[in-house]
Amino acid sequence: MNGAAIALEALAREGVSVIFGYPGAAIAPFYEELSKRDDIRHILVRNEQNAGHAASGYARASGKAGVCCTTSGPGATNLITALATAYMDSIALVAITGQVPTDILGHDAFQEADITGACESFTKYSYLCKDINELPRIIKEAFHIAQTGRPGPVLIDLPIDVQLAEAEPVFPQSVDITGYKPRTKGHPVQIKKAITAISEAEKPVICTGGGVVSAQARKELTALAEQLSIPVVSTLMGVGTMSIDHPLYMGMLGTHGCPAAKKVVSQADLLILCGARVGDRTIAGRGQIKSDAKIIHIDIDPVEIGKNMSAHIPIVGDIRLILRALLAESEPCSHTDWIEQTAQWKKDSLAEEQEYADHVNPRRFIRLLSQKVGKNKKAILTADVGQNQIWAANSFNFEGGRFLTSGGMGTMGYSIPAAMGAKLAKPSREVIAVCGDGSFQMMLPELATIMQHGIAIKIIVMKNGRLGMIRELQETSFGHTTDCMELGSLPDISKLAEAYGIKTCKVKSDADSNEALDLMLKSRSLFIIICSVDENENSILAPVSEDK
Repeated sequence: MNGAAIALEALAREGVSVIFGYPGAAIAPFYEELSKRDDIRHILVRNEQNAGHAASGYARASGKAGVCCTTSGPGATNLITALATAYMDSIALVAITGQVPTDILGHDAFQEADITGACESFTKYSYLCKDINELPRIIKEAFHIAQTGRPGPVLIDLPIDVQLAEAEPVFPQSVDITGYKPRTKGHPVQIKKAITAISEAEKPVICTGGGVVSAQARKELTALAEQLSIPVVSTLMGVGTMSIDHPLYMGMLGTHGCPAAKKVVSQADLLILCGARVGDRTIAGRGQIKSDAKIIHIDIDPVEIGKNMSAHIPIVGDIRLILRALLAESEPCSHTDWIEQTAQWKKDSLAEEQEYADHVNPRRFIRLLSQKVGKNKKAILTADVGQNQIWAANSFNFEGGRFLTSGGMGTMGYSIPAAMGAKLAKPSREVIAVCGDGSFQMMLPELATIMQHGIAIKIIVMKNGRLGMIRELQETSFGHTTDCMELGSLPDISKLAEAYGIKTCKVKSDADSNEALDLMLKSRSLFIIICSVDENENSILAPVSEDK
């Protein structure tokens, strides 16, 4: 077998059935062998970055590593943003890039780029395979590293001469990597300390992050919160851990989060961080919590504990196993006064959404969408960075479903390719992408990919003719806006969609929303709703009054 055939056989043995990619000369042997297989489907994207985002959506929806493939040079460098996005949000990816022949590496050959060096700071690990006999081991290790411990992207750079070389492969059945032994079980002494701290606390709060979602520990976290009577807030990546209607859920924490969530955390005497990095957009500093508040930090990655916030009780391990241990060893308790107070803060922050006659109220629209797909509890919503992301995170009820967005990197152009990947992973689920007109134009070419492969996602474009979050930032930070974020009225999205054979619907007021959503949800193919949003609509909600 040649190296390309060996690589594909190794991928098949890892259960890979879909690869997102874009071919080129340096990866041509791999694609030649791929064309001979009927067990692995290739999705030709229109930009290499979107191959990575689509693989990310596939990984998050399926629970398995997503796979993407590009050629060398510009094909590989176009993938960098997607790898950085996956790294920041702990998404398991395996990326394969073509490379120039090994004997001319470092000679500035045509389309040569040191991609392993360029991606060193935002891949979990990377390989430059120079020996065909090492290839089966490398691919086996890549999937193991990507999917165990804290998930993340792994890069395999594959020179063209290795792809063409011949060998009798030996496919390993297991992996044993010296120095890589992720801890899964939390230390029993630390777990007992956490139980004692929880029992002594009067105002505890749980902050849940993306680690809870990726570990599939939502049921355990909800059960623990109920057993111990503790209110819950989430980071952006932790949205969907609990239903927004759950009496213990206070909402999303952070710069653009729910006022009640911020209030609860500021008054808590114990903060239990579960699979959350607590980055600067979540808690900007220790000053946002009480100076004498204790912190329990549970995370699979020991590097994250203490990095952004000191922890009194660190617990390293698989969040699902640790939550189960806490459930088994904790006695039920109640914090009646605290729960009543937090419930009042939540009530105070839930303002009734005003109906707009000349524009769409985005929060009201997302709530209506949530109600419409309510019977389908496993709906998947993807969102770009920006105001659309915040409206979706704060207004959609993800009970049983998933929220996929770019949290740590804040990457525009994420939602549509991520939705493509999620739909291919879960074809029976409703998958809806929410984006702004700015981010939509970054992803426009992927409409061709979606139609070519019959990927029946739905797209909602919040159109306000400008980069809304940047306008909001300019006004709040500098007191004025500039013309630099103006998109104008162009393009006419419905006409662009028509060129691709896509049906659309324009929603110009809240009165139009009900019928438009019904039309979209009944469609069995790609459908786009274009919502006219006021150019001055903000994402930040008013804070809870200090006297409440």
